[in-house]
Amino acid sequence: MTVVYFAWVRERIGKAREEVETAATTPEGLIAELRAREPRYEAAFADIRALRVALDQELSDFNTSLAGVREVAFFPPMTGG
Repeated sequence: MTVVYFAWVRERIGKAREEVETAATTPEGLIAELRAREPRYEAAFADIRALRVALDQELSDFNTSLAGVREVAFFPPMTGG
């Protein structure tokens, strides 16, 4: 699946997107796999309360099933202005 990173998540990881093979069944499980990769992922996902997730471009919860999902995007909350 494609994993896309926005804003400071992208800055901490050092890339905007990547193809990932995962055994995770939820975004929360995917985050656990990514955090185990290396320190930059650990830093980016240190506090998931500061993140949002979209599955195939639809805002989702971290415990939503990844079955059939082609794209996961992680980003900080959006604010108006």
